[in-house]
Amino acid sequence: MQLRRISQLALLLGIASVSCLTAIAQDAPAKRGRKYKAPPATSHIEVTVLKKDNHKPISNAAVIFSSSLDGKEEGNLEVKTDPDGKAAIDVIATGSTVRVQVIATGFATYAEEYVVTEPSRQIQVSMIRPQAQISSYQDNEGKAATTKPGVQEPIRPTTPAAKPSPPPTTPPTPQQQPPNASDTTPKQ
Repeated sequence: MQLRRISQLALLLGIASVSCLTAIAQDAPAKRGRKYKAPPATSHIEVTVLKKDNHKPISNAAVIFSSSLDGKEEGNLEVKTDPDGKAAIDVIATGSTVRVQVIATGFATYAEEYVVTEPSRQIQVSMIRPQAQISSYQDNEGKAATTKPGVQEPIRPTTPAAKPSPPPTTPPTPQQQPPNASDTTPKQ
């Protein structure tokens, strides 16, 4: 008889607990934990850096990507070009405005802004040698540049400067010879 009462009590407790759990589940929100926000779609950007005069690739040039999305800066990233002159990146959000800056030794710095709306973008950059600068304080109309395009070397003399010759070395005369330390005879 006691066994029967215990089983009835267990059955009542089981039914009560199930009904309580369903009531709690109905009141609770459907999802718990952190809210997952999917990352934005990204675009693949490939920059090819070439010399303008012969269209050969420039290796080891620094390509700097500065992106902003909806007026908010997202940061900068620098990538070096490979031997084929290519630098690729695929972490820029689609719809971003990207400033691409290319710095290579012996070439003028290149910078341009692009709006990336497509999933893949190819950018070709032709690098030029540095040009003569134009002054806003002088009249530059019709004047030729005094410096030629390219890396400017400092002006050095074409012949080595004449060095002063050392004084002639002649053996000293006996009267000018310094006294020898081993000589102990008194002088008169």
